[in-house]
Amino acid sequence: MTSPTARLAELGVELPPVAPPKGVYVPAKRVGTQVWTSGQLPLVGGELPATGLVGAEVSVDDAAAYARIAALNALAAIDALVGLDAVVSVAKIVGFVASAPGFGGQPQVVNGASELMGQVFGPAGEHARSAIGVAALPLGAPVEVEVVVDLA
Repeated sequence: MTSPTARLAELGVELPPVAPPKGVYVPAKRVGTQVWTSGQLPLVGGELPATGLVGAEVSVDDAAAYARIAALNALAAIDALVGLDAVVSVAKIVGFVASAPGFGGQPQVVNGASELMGQVFGPAGEHARSAIGVAALPLGAPVEVEVVVDLA
């Protein structure tokens, strides 16, 4: 079985630096045999690639790409804490989508995060999930993603 780190390399994906917290919290915390990440925004080089509501200023396809970036940032936080290769399965993803009134495509947006987990962890990337529409997210981000993983 290929390790998550090796899979990332095969995909041509590098983990970004861990985004510094924008408040009083840590990016990830180990609790027993799990790691819980704080909500991760789709920051690239410390900046959001877009702001606004999905279904208005941000398209579903772009938002799914941003969910993937946020999930990658979550993986970076996990890697910095325990090493990505210590992960044996992805337990849960929670995706928050800043949604225009009447927008109901949150599951399609959060698929961006879920698909990344499948690519990196294979069958161990299958997870429970919530996709939640919200009125606004920190810094005007269109998406925010939390990840819970199980460790060896």
